[in-house]
Amino acid sequence: MTATERFLCADAARIRGDPMVGTAPHGFVWILIEYRGAWPANGFDGLDLEPGTKALVFSAARAVRARILLVRRHGRRRPEGPGRWAVLRYETSGAHRQQWGTWSGDEDLAEIAGALGAPGELGCPPVVLVCAHGQHDTCCAVRGRPVGRTLSERWPDLVWECTHVGGDRFAANVVVVPDGVYYGGLDARSSVTALEEHLADRIHAEHLRGYTDLFPPQQAAVAAVLRRFGPAGRHDYAVAATFRDNDHWRISITGRPSPPTAFEVEVRAYRTPPCQLTCRGPATSSAVAYEVTSIRVG
Repeated sequence: MTATERFLCADAARIRGDPMVGTAPHGFVWILIEYRGAWPANGFDGLDLEPGTKALVFSAARAVRARILLVRRHGRRRPEGPGRWAVLRYETSGAHRQQWGTWSGDEDLAEIAGALGAPGELGCPPVVLVCAHGQHDTCCAVRGRPVGRTLSERWPDLVWECTHVGGDRFAANVVVVPDGVYYGGLDARSSVTALEEHLADRIHAEHLRGYTDLFPPQQAAVAAVLRRFGPAGRHDYAVAATFRDNDHWRISITGRPSPPTAFEVEVRAYRTPPCQLTCRGPATSSAVAYEVTSIRVG
């Protein structure tokens, strides 16, 4: 690379062929805060909010291991009126819950702490988050914003741009919450197809990083079944048992379609060669990747 060339981690990851399956961060609860100003590189942590309110929200989120993300509509358009916030909760039954509110002053965000302990509402449409956090990583802007624009034009009420969701080198990243599904390596065209299929409850292995209720080897196992046997609904497959032997896992998966099907999937973890993994991190490091070595039916 010459001195005038700019390193882009997503381009480098594609050249290397970095596997992205099994890279969805584990989690069940998300806090969204609409913030129309500039996003700090570290997101919510970097906001200049009233200290007591900020500490309350952070403490309440940490207690339930919720992830706090700043969001905005594409184009940084500034609608009239207060901003919005949301608490989104994944449930294994598929009956996901949401609670929404508004805020004008910093102190209004204290309501988030109470919402984290409330049941929330059922039957709300999913929220589609597109990571476009350029202050955190260049690729999130370069690849994320075109995807945010395209999806916002198609589904303006569902789509928000958001701060860092993890896996910069897999940009453009799209997360559907509270479904808890991570997609990566998307562009404008593939993002529309992936979301169309997702909203029809047909999840494909292509571009799937994983489900956030599963741990990385389990994510890899479910993705392998989807790749082998075709798309399926978000809750059509369940992990029944997981056995670990050092860097190897044997994972039992049951299929909910009638008649139910059982799969035994073997997964191996390994470390990738050291390389630069993000645009802003010049130090090299390795990542853990997952390889499915066998799938048995029945």
